[in-house]
Amino acid sequence: MVQTSSFLGIDRSVKGRKWIDRMSPAQTQVALDIAQRHGIPDILARVLAGRGVSADQAAGFLDPTLKALMPDPRSITDLEAAAKRIADAVRNREKVAIFGDYDVDGASSSALLARYLRFFGIEARIYIPDRIFEGYGPNPAAMRELSAQASLIVTVDCGTNSAEAFDAVRENGSDIVVLDHHQVGGALPDVRAVVNPNRDDDLSGLGYLCAVGVVFMTLVDVSRQLRAHGINRLPDLLSMLDLVALGTVCDVVPLVGLNRAFVTKGLVAAHHLGNPGLSALARVSSIGEPLNPFHLGFLIGPRINAGGRIGNAALGSMALVEEDANRAGEIAAELDRLNKERQAIETEMVAQARAEADRDMATGTPPAVVLTSSTEWHPGIVGLIAARLKEHTRRPAFAVALDGSGKGTGSGRSIPGFDLGKLVRAAVEEGLLVKGGGHAMAAGITVERAKLGDLRDFFEEKAASAVSSIIENETQKIDGALSARGANLMLISEIEKAGPFGTGNSEPVFVLPNHRVASSAVVGNGHLKVRLQAEDRSQIDAIAFRAADSELGQFLSGRAGRPVHVAGTLSVNHWNGRQTPQLRIIDAAEPV
Repeated sequence: MVQTSSFLGIDRSVKGRKWIDRMSPAQTQVALDIAQRHGIPDILARVLAGRGVSADQAAGFLDPTLKALMPDPRSITDLEAAAKRIADAVRNREKVAIFGDYDVDGASSSALLARYLRFFGIEARIYIPDRIFEGYGPNPAAMRELSAQASLIVTVDCGTNSAEAFDAVRENGSDIVVLDHHQVGGALPDVRAVVNPNRDDDLSGLGYLCAVGVVFMTLVDVSRQLRAHGINRLPDLLSMLDLVALGTVCDVVPLVGLNRAFVTKGLVAAHHLGNPGLSALARVSSIGEPLNPFHLGFLIGPRINAGGRIGNAALGSMALVEEDANRAGEIAAELDRLNKERQAIETEMVAQARAEADRDMATGTPPAVVLTSSTEWHPGIVGLIAARLKEHTRRPAFAVALDGSGKGTGSGRSIPGFDLGKLVRAAVEEGLLVKGGGHAMAAGITVERAKLGDLRDFFEEKAASAVSSIIENETQKIDGALSARGANLMLISEIEKAGPFGTGNSEPVFVLPNHRVASSAVVGNGHLKVRLQAEDRSQIDAIAFRAADSELGQFLSGRAGRPVHVAGTLSVNHWNGRQTPQLRIIDAAEPV
């Protein structure tokens, strides 16, 4: 095994990570080639090379366009048939129903399709299932209700694995089109079309799209088919890319290829504030600057999700499809209220879960997978609890809400390098779970309370070695070192050209070495605000989100006036008409 030297000599940071240089010697040479060939700053060239971009790819990477990155939509299996059925519904002015998921991707997908159909005078009914009582995806009762009202039912962000629900309405005469992106769990349903780039027989290479991306691709072909029938007055799909960007960011799909173009151009559309619901959500989120991926993922997205977690699951899609600004404002205000309520519930539940996890972690051998449960927890919040526990313990974590029947609904979140979905599927095969599924980083389970102990033992047996190795060898890739003076607005502007950043295109992480903690204070909902001062007395504001009572927060607040190495990502802080650079702290270390 090749030993990688540590960045600034940090072998173990506050978060237990070894800091390493993202750039290999070969990538350093590529960065030099990019800078010289394209005349771009060295720091931007390093960011590109560190993400696998070659000198030949650099120009296209910096300008992701739909024209260059979007293939023929018909390269996706069954898309042409789905588009034809939707185009026929438009031409015949049919009644259409949309069945969507209760998360942001589902809301964005439902709203995108509904807004497109509304252009032609078709007011499609949107049906979002209740997370608690109906669960994920189409169910027979809902499908029977919709089939009595519409000749075409389009499921978005769900439906690939819903053959049983569709069979319940087979004789009713309604056609069903599925627009989805989830993994296929068995035989495909027998419906008019199943558009899913993750089908085994799909060769499009677009399996990284979320549902709203699939819906957009389908609607591009709907417009093509309508144009072939002489209908030339069509919706402006480019103006609706704000919804595509929203769903893409919030569903945490890889920001590569076509997704980068969707988000880049979608943010341009969002800046025009053409969607009243999205604009209203930005206002209640107190966003006083042009929308960026952080706003979508961490401010607007949670408010849309709040409806599905503890309120009316349809509120998110209702906001995004609403045309009246006043009504959109009312829905956004309700979502904001629900989000505050969700935060309060989450705070109490997380405190209980952390107390339970801390007791387990304090044992001689901490668990490989943290598993907490309670009869007092809200089933709609367990995913958030699991995410917080994962951050707190640096281990895969599950939170289970137990009901009065002796069963529990749980959600799990994983750490990079450990496949949680695989572990859950193994537990299902072992008979330890009523049902369960997911992917590498997240999973959902239904478990009998009596089997929680056996499930813990199973997790330990199957995961202990792998999780221990991951934690012991955890690293933090560093893109470079800067001073407070060098971390200026001009530099941030250059770095942002390599965005949008997210899963698959990680945001650059820089270290501010030997900076003193000039001041620190707890702000907002447990965030730690810090002012860092370099040796030349230049300063920069920094913030560590949800870190006030964490090991990282305690380390920083306890180092007043003392030098520290601080790692984080750069952003622009907008306040009272002023723009200033800000560091979002993700780790820190004692200088060696």
